[in-house]
Amino acid sequence: MSNRLDYAKASPEGYKAFGGVYVYLQNSGLSHELIDLVYLRVSQINGCAFCIDMHSRDLIKLGVSVEKLVLVPVWRDAGGVFTARERVALSWAESVTRVAETGVPDADYAAAAAEFSDKELADLTYAIGLMNAFNRFGVTFRAKPAAANNA
Repeated sequence: MSNRLDYAKASPEGYKAFGGVYVYLQNSGLSHELIDLVYLRVSQINGCAFCIDMHSRDLIKLGVSVEKLVLVPVWRDAGGVFTARERVALSWAESVTRVAETGVPDADYAAAAAEFSDKELADLTYAIGLMNAFNRFGVTFRAKPAAANNA
């Protein structure tokens, strides 16, 4: 895989604008682990190697076990590995990320709204939207994951 262009360098103001949302989310009140789990799941769905690598590393730095990390793609079948709040967030992330397929059903919204306050749900959805955007940059411009630098 070869990089096509460094989008952050090509358009630093655009990158900075997206970075502003990222910084906001880090201070939004949602736990960093929850946000990174959502970032990872969205990135897995979208096939963004750069973001999968980055958010896996971030989760490990936060103390998430490898056992939990490898079960993110199959969280529904992971028993009690994920908290109820994490399961709702992952479900919401999948529904919103696959919006063209799902239409984000009322049942999905109701489950998310029952677990998260209005602000939390808005912020969680900002996080999902942000990661979907970053995934599109990573895939489109062939961003190289850090692990590839060590190979």
